[in-house]
Amino acid sequence: MNLLTTDNAKTSKGEDLGFLTGILYLAPSDLSGRNVCAHASAGCIVSCLNTAGMGAFSNVQNARIAKTHAFFKSPRAFVEMLAEDIGALVRKAERAGMEACVRLNGTSDLPWENLGGETGVCLMRRFPALRFYDYTKSPARVRAFLAGRLPANYSLTFSRSECNGETALELAAEGANVACVFATKKGDALPKKWGGRPVIDGDTHDLRFLDKRGRIVGLRAKGKAKKDDSGFVIHEEGGAA
Repeated sequence: MNLLTTDNAKTSKGEDLGFLTGILYLAPSDLSGRNVCAHASAGCIVSCLNTAGMGAFSNVQNARIAKTHAFFKSPRAFVEMLAEDIGALVRKAERAGMEACVRLNGTSDLPWENLGGETGVCLMRRFPALRFYDYTKSPARVRAFLAGRLPANYSLTFSRSECNGETALELAAEGANVACVFATKKGDALPKKWGGRPVIDGDTHDLRFLDKRGRIVGLRAKGKAKKDDSGFVIHEEGGAA
């Protein structure tokens, strides 16, 4: 079972910058019967990009559900399989003259820093020279990241939803980066600021560990999110806070 995906629109933009990204896609929320997104809001679930791109095909969805079942059947064994795939990713990147990086929560929100596998050592500490990054809706995990309690090679970006706007701004003020989805159309400029914080264009690449701290990572609504009316997608400056 191949766990990491490298061939999609997100990773191709990173390749132009010299990074080969491996992303783990599980079945989001409780789609598999087991919840991998404990902090997901109603708007987040409806607007999830799980069915975007290759995710529109039933075989891809079945594969993500199978991976999720495998994770819950034996989390330790799953981490060991991931370690093998990450090693292969590093070798592939080296052959291509690129730097490997990994995003473990492509369509999930699991605390990988606490999952040690059979060895009891998390993946970030096993591959200290490798960059890991994720988006999360867990304020506690983001604050642990800001306080330096997570592995130094693991970067987290907080994801704003229709339910956590105030928390998002609090975390931004503390130095966290916050991903926000705007109703901005493809090709149009994102707002310069949101909640008084500078907005950067998060659609230029997905390598969030390259971003300066305390920024709003602006993302344009895609797929189902274009029809969102929950407040998950921001339609005007300051509308989420």
